[in-house]
Amino acid sequence: MRVIAGSAKHLNLKTIEGLDTRPTTDRIKETLFNMLQTDIPGCRFLDLFSGSGAIGIEALSRGAREAVFVESNPKAATCIRENLQFTQLQEHAEVLQTDVFQALGRLAGRGAYDFIFMDPPYNHEWEKQVLRALQNSDLVDAYTVLIVEASLETGFSWVESMGYKIKKYKKYKTNAHVFIEKKSSDDAVRE
Repeated sequence: MRVIAGSAKHLNLKTIEGLDTRPTTDRIKETLFNMLQTDIPGCRFLDLFSGSGAIGIEALSRGAREAVFVESNPKAATCIRENLQFTQLQEHAEVLQTDVFQALGRLAGRGAYDFIFMDPPYNHEWEKQVLRALQNSDLVDAYTVLIVEASLETGFSWVESMGYKIKKYKKYKTNAHVFIEKKSSDDAVRE
């Protein structure tokens, strides 16, 4: 696994051994960042269920102003810190080794993020719980793009009832990226 582009381009990242994390493949990561590329420079990026930190590190390498990594697994959090140090991107990064919901509480009051990426364990409905926790949070505004990496079996029919809308659904061979935004008053008028 490597950094695809930017200041840390081609640097290999560490991952932890075992099945505790499921790193996003380089090819899928490249596709994701090709879709986001013009909006990454200067953005604030929140990486939930970070694993090795590859997604947030890619954002930093491509010019994100800051990235916060949230990972509860101690080995994975150590791996993120080592990867940040190796890529020399730690100056603009913060690693929170804690539960995602505790982290959301700790981050409250810091303002909205441009991107919130989450790659939770598949088929446990963590994405639904996180989006519920973010419904009235100041971490999300009308411009925040929430990106969920999920299995192809994961349904998102509940998104609209929580006040969100699916902006884009990008399907891969074994999983998908679901791009979600808050519904605006204009969306309510259109319905």
